[in-house]
Amino acid sequence: MSPTEITFVVIAAALLLLAAVIAAMETVVSRLNLVRALRLDEEQAPGARSLVWVLEHRATVLDALLVVTVLGRATLVAIAALLGWTWTDGVLGAVVAVALVVVLSLVLGEVVPRTVALRYLETTGLRLARATQLLSTLAFPLTRGVVALGRVFVPRRHEVSGPHASDDELRALDVDDDEQDDELEPEERAMIRSIFELADTIVREIMVPRPDMVMVAEDASLDEVIGVVLDRGFSRLPVHDAQDPDVVVGVVYAKDLLGRVATGARGGRWGDLVRPPTYVPETKRVDDLLRDLQAAAVHLAVVVDEYGEIVGSVTIEDILEEIVGEIVDEHDQEEPLVEPKEDGSLRIDARLGVDDLNEILGTELPEEGWDTVGGLVFGTLGRVPVVGESLELDGIEITVDHVQGRRVGKVTVRRSTRSRDAAGSSEDGEGRVRAAPSEG
Repeated sequence: MSPTEITFVVIAAALLLLAAVIAAMETVVSRLNLVRALRLDEEQAPGARSLVWVLEHRATVLDALLVVTVLGRATLVAIAALLGWTWTDGVLGAVVAVALVVVLSLVLGEVVPRTVALRYLETTGLRLARATQLLSTLAFPLTRGVVALGRVFVPRRHEVSGPHASDDELRALDVDDDEQDDELEPEERAMIRSIFELADTIVREIMVPRPDMVMVAEDASLDEVIGVVLDRGFSRLPVHDAQDPDVVVGVVYAKDLLGRVATGARGGRWGDLVRPPTYVPETKRVDDLLRDLQAAAVHLAVVVDEYGEIVGSVTIEDILEEIVGEIVDEHDQEEPLVEPKEDGSLRIDARLGVDDLNEILGTELPEEGWDTVGGLVFGTLGRVPVVGESLELDGIEITVDHVQGRRVGKVTVRRSTRSRDAAGSSEDGEGRVRAAPSEG
């Protein structure tokens, strides 16, 4: 073969390989769920970020792959016909060469790569995502031109942006093409990530701690219990032993109490309305807890530690708030967990999670051994703090503003004004923490 013929053979082989890669990626884009890709991104799998981009721009990517596939196949057939004609000096040779290329293209360029991609869907997607993202970006001008040309021949009543329309376009055909966007909204992405994080969140992180639990004594009058229900707006209340507030004997439902009132027995007893409590360990994963509560048709559970002591309570609403954010009703009168102050500092409710504070400040405050900012202060100092006491961590100064009994209530958080050198001279053995009472 002449050098020119060898070059054409190499180009034909490369085009056949390109067809196989495109077929594999088309299978991934069509079959892989975006939620699975986001989970891979959460696990920091190599190529996962590009895979998420590819699936979020599914219509654009499929349009690009279609255009490149058609151009590649047309070029491959033309090269095959040219080589067949050259080698046999006749039309028959060209026809045979084209037929051979078609068979090879179907088998090696379609069936085999699509089958392999289906068998190893996530692996294939991770390996080819970056190349697909690059290819889609480079081919975008050509793709847009081809799609625009194709739309000239499509009646206006079919108002979609191209052959691979997004789900939003299919649901709303009267929306203009330029306004179409099949990317996830930030709120949707945050919700999906929150669902993923349920598997890594334990009950202790979302429960209402024992000091904040609203309970009623089992020897309280019916009027007193109803008064608590009306005042706090809870539909379920834990009931504790008359002699020991740390012993939960059951849960009473507001609907059962109102039913008793409706019968005219307002001054009567209500102990028979108490239902058995559901106990869960504080280390239970939240996603498992949600499934268990759904299966048992229970909305409130009492949380216990490894010694069986009551440490808090958790409801299905607490779990849902981890996914969709704070759910506020007409009975909620809670202060915000974070309040900006005029001097640029933040007044923080000590119940705020350390991970949430890290996200707000862009810091890496330690989270091991505690879940809340109050726990961070308590654990770092190793004792109950006093009002006005300060500690410095990772360039952040935390000042205790309010203490409730043995609990930290409110703190003020601000960026430390000390230089790193000055801070380094007063650090402890770990080189990160310094605690000292404020003056006065």
